[in-house]
Amino acid sequence: MELALAEARAAATRGEVPVGAVIVDPVSRTVLARAGNRTEELADPTAHAEVLAIREACRRLGSPRLPGLDLHVTLEPCAMCAAAISFARIRRVYFAAYDPKGGAVDHGPRFFSQPTCHHAPQSYGGIQEQRAGELLREFFRSRR
Repeated sequence: MELALAEARAAATRGEVPVGAVIVDPVSRTVLARAGNRTEELADPTAHAEVLAIREACRRLGSPRLPGLDLHVTLEPCAMCAAAISFARIRRVYFAAYDPKGGAVDHGPRFFSQPTCHHAPQSYGGIQEQRAGELLREFFRSRR
């Protein structure tokens, strides 16, 4: 989660919502991809940290699926990112801050619990929640 938080801080310095994501092979402990939000920079509403990390890991492995790999992200994934996580067949999702408004894992549509979800990774929330939450609060406070 430390690497994901570093990506989130880097995103904030670029003026992006501070969310960072890292994809790791839990066996070798190899980091396959890391990314922060880039929606503003790329003028792309799909450029969330999770999606960018998934794209990079798939590119590196030459595969559209990432079975056995874990995603660490600083904010509960939204519905779009949850779908991408499911389609990528990620093994586990570890997230920091809960997102009651936009989250789709433990809130909102609870994407992985839906009968239409083809692959539901194990998910664990609240890891470094306070640090990630403060980073988000500080970012939005500075924008007001």
